[in-house]
Amino acid sequence: MIVVTGATGNIGRSLVGRLLQDGAQVRALTRDPSRAGLPAEAETVRADLTDASGLAPLLGGAEALFLNLAAGGERSAVVVLDAAVKAGVRRVVLNSSVAVTDSPADETNFIARMHAAVERAVRASGLEWTFVRGSNYATNALGWAASIRETGVVRDAHPGAQGVPVHEADLADVAAVALLDRTGAHAGQAYVVTGPEVLTVAEQVAEIGRAVGREVRVERISEDAAAEAIAGPHLPKAAARELIAMFGSTVDRPAWPVSDAVERVTGRPARPFAQWAREHAADFS
Repeated sequence: MIVVTGATGNIGRSLVGRLLQDGAQVRALTRDPSRAGLPAEAETVRADLTDASGLAPLLGGAEALFLNLAAGGERSAVVVLDAAVKAGVRRVVLNSSVAVTDSPADETNFIARMHAAVERAVRASGLEWTFVRGSNYATNALGWAASIRETGVVRDAHPGAQGVPVHEADLADVAAVALLDRTGAHAGQAYVVTGPEVLTVAEQVAEIGRAVGREVRVERISEDAAAEAIAGPHLPKAAARELIAMFGSTVDRPAWPVSDAVERVTGRPARPFAQWAREHAADFS
């Protein structure tokens, strides 16, 4: 049995499907099973990841756990991890971030600090572990969807910021291989998982335009305006400013190089952003 947190998120949904294809038993944790829309073959159950007392039955009989901070944040992730240890789970695959570098730089921004803290907790748990350190998610582009639909314009502080956007299905595939590992080959590995090419924000927007068959352009705005736009309950304004500034630092060079981890782990190349844009064209139309 493999337990998947964040099962209805972009990565989790792909992961549940991939694990089922590989013949695994899957217990998918979600806040509202009635709206999950997951395959019937998965055991979809309601979960409050902040309630330690209610987690034991959800983790009972599980051999492996996919832990995603997006399912409840850093504190909930640690609660789930502690419950997994008590339930006898053997292996945890953590959906982490490429921002984690195992250096003092991990304290310089919100994203790195949060993920590094959970990585430390996982290492200390005594469980067999694998970290999937994803680069900027292709799905982050969905934040532009409303603006593209309504105006054909994306407003961004740094149109020239460079990234290596990774498809959610590639992150799920790498996680699935590690979760299903019977050889120990992936134990103790921290995989930096990126897309196959460096693209600027403007180039990503252009790919989306090609996918939807119309011109889409980028309009530059201030860092303050950009931070205001992305700040919210799970991303404080100060953290949003840190993130926007970090994007700005990638205009001259990408923050990280292209990785071959997807091909090394799964045996096939990473999916390009153009493919992602075509698959998600309806979200921008």
